[in-house]
Amino acid sequence: MGNTIHSIIKKYDGDNTRLMDILIDTQTELGHLSDWTIDQISKSLDIPRVEVEQTVSFYHFFSKEPRGKYSVYLNKSVVAVFKGFDAVKRAFEEAAGIKFGSVTPDGLIGLFETACIGMNDQEVAALINEEPFTNLTPQRAKEIVEGMKAGKTVKELRGDKFGDGQNAHPLMQVMVNNSIIQKGKVIFSEYKPGEAIKTIVKMSSDEVIKVVKDSNVRGRGGAGFPTGMKWDLARKTSSDKKYIFCNADEGEPGTFKDRVIMTELPKLVFEGMAIAGYAVGAKEGILYLRNEYRYMRAYLEAVLEEMRNEGLLGAFIAGKHGFDFDIRIQFGAGAYVCGEESALIESAEGKRGEPRDRPPFPVEKGYLQKPTVVNNVETLCSIAKIVIHGAEWYKSMGTKDSKGTKVLSISGDCAKPGIYEVEWGFSVEDLLKQAGAKNTLAVQVGGPSGSCIGENEFNRVLAYEDLATGGSLIIIGKERDLIKDVVLNFADFFMEESCGSCVPCRALTLMAKMKIEQIVEGKAVKADLEAFNTWAGIMKKNRCGLGHTALNPVVTTIKNFRPLYDGKTGKNDEKFLLSFSEEESIKEFDIAVGNAKQ
Repeated sequence: MGNTIHSIIKKYDGDNTRLMDILIDTQTELGHLSDWTIDQISKSLDIPRVEVEQTVSFYHFFSKEPRGKYSVYLNKSVVAVFKGFDAVKRAFEEAAGIKFGSVTPDGLIGLFETACIGMNDQEVAALINEEPFTNLTPQRAKEIVEGMKAGKTVKELRGDKFGDGQNAHPLMQVMVNNSIIQKGKVIFSEYKPGEAIKTIVKMSSDEVIKVVKDSNVRGRGGAGFPTGMKWDLARKTSSDKKYIFCNADEGEPGTFKDRVIMTELPKLVFEGMAIAGYAVGAKEGILYLRNEYRYMRAYLEAVLEEMRNEGLLGAFIAGKHGFDFDIRIQFGAGAYVCGEESALIESAEGKRGEPRDRPPFPVEKGYLQKPTVVNNVETLCSIAKIVIHGAEWYKSMGTKDSKGTKVLSISGDCAKPGIYEVEWGFSVEDLLKQAGAKNTLAVQVGGPSGSCIGENEFNRVLAYEDLATGGSLIIIGKERDLIKDVVLNFADFFMEESCGSCVPCRALTLMAKMKIEQIVEGKAVKADLEAFNTWAGIMKKNRCGLGHTALNPVVTTIKNFRPLYDGKTGKNDEKFLLSFSEEESIKEFDIAVGNAKQ
């Protein structure tokens, strides 16, 4: 065991900033991160034990206890609930003989719930020993557990039916499907690897940045910051080293577009990173990829090596003297907040993924306190195409303030969930028609942190000047209980994913969940609804976007679906007080402290 830890640390040259990699590899080899293991890593890296401990404790997929020879992480996202999560969960529990959150006495099977794993177009889905299993049914769950008890490998449990496209590549071979329903004019248009790099080597860095600026391309992660401006700021910052980060940590429930792009167009992503490196003077790029996509690792590493052999990465790229740029992959370990760029950088340095105070911004002081450009997967792909076709070509698509196309992840109550690339300015109503959605109650635009709109707003368009989105649209049918099935699920998600650094986020996400539970149970009053607007204002004091938007699910649904809330709440405090049951409250207390009678 000690030799295993030693060899892993040696692999990373004893660099304590690579702590995430060391912990991921160690857990993969040993199954968990025990106190003894943490001690050994601390001593070998010569860092305080508490630094290792705090990183281990922060991330969802790190565990100090064994999680079973077969570890099942069942996705509990909103769409999974729509598609039968509860029945699949019960089937796993009945077949394994344990409840979720525990491991069988013989250490064979561990059952755990997890947040969205990027498979919303093929729910119910789970990760079993890091491999995705999609379209699960109760019967399939029982068969999987039976296979585990029979000693089958995960590959045998999966079977030999693979998904479409590169999902069937020998280095992946997973059952995941791409579900590309509509290809657009930018990301999924014709692409010849290397063409963009061979174009920029004939240009100066100033000229490259001018093209990016002229195109008016904006960040596709949701904030919409002008990409050319970000690159220009980084280029003008004096430093001996600069870094390019590709943010592929798409943890927003309902989003899976980056998974598909990374599967089918990894060279386009890496080429976009190399262009950014050339433009700002960086020689190293880091792809930060969410842990849920670790099944791509061998495939992506092979693509990187192929690009090096083709002269598209490494030294002397495309024959250009001084153009040296390479890329490594950094995996997360399960933390939604790491989608925020400064939290992502903290994680890549081996720390807890807590957002930094800003300023300074990453373009001034980012990774290892060096100027760092962080761009979304889709943004980098767009720029590679812009370099080839020109700024005017790109500006010919979209709206006045939103140029180009947007790749959307559409899921939920529709006949055709999947990937749609559309020009900015496309209406929600038209998207519902294309996706085959009928009897739609609501659409969650931009994931839980976005807005939940009703029928009277389906004529609105996707654009920065109207409905800005990072790419997720969840369709909610009229048969759903919006508050119980959706809002409560999102509230639980934000409570679990808050890093806890800021007091408003730490306290109010919990309070919000408890208050929504009261609403669902019919124990709330009108004043409780008004409290959310006050709380939403307080949440703006948090440091990051997660904290700013964590109450959006309830605030936007109260605004747009008030009758649903009014039907579940009393008119005044008197009704609430009259409904109070001392006997029920004592019973709940006894359960909480473990004194309940059997």
